[in-house]
Amino acid sequence: MDYYLEWKDKHRPILKAVLDFARVKRIKLYIVGGALRDIFLGREKENPDLDFCLKKGAINFSRQLSRELRAGFVILDQEHGCARLVKKINDLNYTLDFSDFRGKTLQDDLLDRDFTINSLALGLEEVFCSPGLDNLVVDLYGARKDLKSKLIRVINPKAFDEDPLRILRAFSLASLFNFGIESKTLKLLESKKTKLSVTSFERIRDEFFKILSSGRAGEFIGELDQYKILPLIFKEIKPLHKLNQGRYHHLDVWGHTLETLRQLELIIKSGFKNIKIRDYLFQEISSGRKRYELLKLAALLHDIGKPLTLRKEKGKFTFYGHEAVGSRMIKDIGVRLKLSNEETRMLRQITFCHLRPGYLANNDLVSPRAKFRFFRDTGSESLSVLLLSLADQRATKGVFATEDSRLRHEKMIKKLVREYFKDLETKEIPRLVNGDDLIKKFKLKPSPLIGKVLAELDELQGIGKIMSKSNGLKAAAAIIKKNS
Repeated sequence: MDYYLEWKDKHRPILKAVLDFARVKRIKLYIVGGALRDIFLGREKENPDLDFCLKKGAINFSRQLSRELRAGFVILDQEHGCARLVKKINDLNYTLDFSDFRGKTLQDDLLDRDFTINSLALGLEEVFCSPGLDNLVVDLYGARKDLKSKLIRVINPKAFDEDPLRILRAFSLASLFNFGIESKTLKLLESKKTKLSVTSFERIRDEFFKILSSGRAGEFIGELDQYKILPLIFKEIKPLHKLNQGRYHHLDVWGHTLETLRQLELIIKSGFKNIKIRDYLFQEISSGRKRYELLKLAALLHDIGKPLTLRKEKGKFTFYGHEAVGSRMIKDIGVRLKLSNEETRMLRQITFCHLRPGYLANNDLVSPRAKFRFFRDTGSESLSVLLLSLADQRATKGVFATEDSRLRHEKMIKKLVREYFKDLETKEIPRLVNGDDLIKKFKLKPSPLIGKVLAELDELQGIGKIMSKSNGLKAAAAIIKKNS
């Protein structure tokens, strides 16, 4: 296995250092789980993590090893004997987890793991004994067979009782590796789904974001809903089912939501070819979570305000204000998922503004003032709003959604995307008139009026209506008079 040889050579420094210390301590170490799975898949994370297990004493061993390697050390689970080391070697940030056997023997330990594909083991000494891997790896539960078949299969029927988060992990692994989930495993996880209620939302959030990070989030989030798991995470989703939207739409609100997410994934995949869009979408927002993942979450939540705003007027369904209601609902979701304040703000802003590009596209001519206000109000989320609006429009195919309106919408989005990047390249122009100027010229006292005047002057300056300080002061005088 050529990839194994490359992997072994690349990580030789850290593997040899751990092995040398284990030999001194006369401890038999095994590499287990994800690292071995990824070798067979020819896959590796940007920052490697390695899981080791030993018969007993993992915390004490790893604590001593951390001193030897001068690595960071933290106890993960005192009761079950699990600790973590963090060490940087040759520009690679390693995470090394050490745990006691989950049982008396290695076989017991592997039986207690979540899925077959994570049940491989390899003695650390064996890594340096032979160039091959197939004859050395311990595979008691058909891991290699399932890797070849691209199948997620539970090992132990008690797996979901021992850690209900594994219910979500089945879907996150399937989405990341483009695998299927075995039918018996699906039935079992569906029967155990209510146990997720005892799992912390921080862990649920992290596993759900793994699904969002994949290119098949729409498909697997649809499956989470099919097996009645998604409403346990997002209670706001259930009312979207079978909620009719009228003749602009060919799907109910939930069907439209899933289609919007799928369309967004296609747009993101295409956008990755553009380095500017790719850099924007790959920006890390908080704790390793990327902007494109949050944008997918915004697609999932963008219409959650519709059930509360449904009205039927003259035989037509309306949802006036659903974007504002949805934005307020996301505040609670952010708290529930323990998202950062910035992540919650972004989700709320994208949801609140997601209809704006459509309004602009409905006009034959979009004024400079309207474009200025759009970019002002959406700020750093301008591109996110535009991409979601495009996906939203492509997911709308009712009889009232004409080809002409679709083409007009797409043309507007592309134009605004170009203007967004053009504005980024333009240095910020300083104000021609500032607050001190207003106070001095018009003998104003600090008040909300100054902020209002400055906001209007910014707009006039942004669209080229004022080009000098004297023009700015004249405009300010008119604004002050209007508001007196």
